[in-house]
Amino acid sequence: MSVAGFKAANRILLSWGSSPQQIQSILKVSSVIYDQYNSNPESVKLDEEQLIRISYLLNIHQAIRLTFENQENVTGFMRMENGNTFFEGRKPIDIISSGNIDDLYEVACRVEAITL
Repeated sequence: MSVAGFKAANRILLSWGSSPQQIQSILKVSSVIYDQYNSNPESVKLDEEQLIRISYLLNIHQAIRLTFENQENVTGFMRMENGNTFFEGRKPIDIISSGNIDDLYEVACRVEAITL
């Protein structure tokens, strides 16, 4: 899943309007590894935490896709200010850009909860 997961996560994050710096922070990869991925994805080796981060991102994306039919909402949701208790007016993308895996987990849980 390493290469395919990284490709999918990168594509998703780019569709959400994330900068390379945000992507590096969210996935916990250095700029060297990120550049290496872009030039030769097969050479990238991810650790367990990075794979967990990718899993959370894929879960967030799936939950958003199940919630919204409109592609604009699918790609724009993470950049929208959210008034729910946890988010308190913050954008989900800003929260996960902290690079803290606990923030990524919490956002994944909250976004998944909207599909229930």
